[in-house]
Amino acid sequence: MSEGMFEAIYREIFPFWGKISDTDRAYICQNSYIYTYPRGKNIHDGSECSGVILVRSGSLRLYMMSDEGKDITLYRLHKGDLCMLSASCVLSAVTFDVFVDAEEDSECCVVSGAAFAAVSERNPDIRIFALETAVSRFSDVMWVMQQILFMSMDRRLAIFLSDESARTGSDTIALTHGQIARYMGSAREVVSRMLKYFAGEGIVEVSRGGVTILDRKRLRELAL
Repeated sequence: MSEGMFEAIYREIFPFWGKISDTDRAYICQNSYIYTYPRGKNIHDGSECSGVILVRSGSLRLYMMSDEGKDITLYRLHKGDLCMLSASCVLSAVTFDVFVDAEEDSECCVVSGAAFAAVSERNPDIRIFALETAVSRFSDVMWVMQQILFMSMDRRLAIFLSDESARTGSDTIALTHGQIARYMGSAREVVSRMLKYFAGEGIVEVSRGGVTILDRKRLRELAL
């Protein structure tokens, strides 16, 4: 992709773009790349500064991993979403390891972490943007922790199915029980048991293609 095309993209997504010098804008564009990641590919393992990632298509999953290998999904990124937590060299205050995987075949625009950090040192507006972007995502992380710690499983599952249906615009959630469990930070057996209960109550239908919502009213009531 040419520098001009990167310039057009960044003019739309970076509020600081018009406030930095032509030299800094050119430097960011010169250190930007388009990558295509196959489904299941690990993009960031927390050990290095992978850069600022903009999702152009597909879906990414950000998660934390315990020493025992158990992971908790923090949030997911879709088309148009920006990931700052993969740029640890920009956000030095972030001291925990975050992992990023491609949940499906994904195309991303990546700004070199070193280049972004160098330009941000000269431009307070960039540092403010990076911090605000990261903080906005911490509200998603706190929401996940609140659900895991304080909500019943039936309510958590109802919220997940409702949110996923709203995001995709479909009554059918094309995810396996294992995928749903991973996104919710639960065990597959627990999710399967709760889906079986929902199906018995006529709220959803479970098939090989995923989960289809049959009674939105009941699902919304459970999510409240």
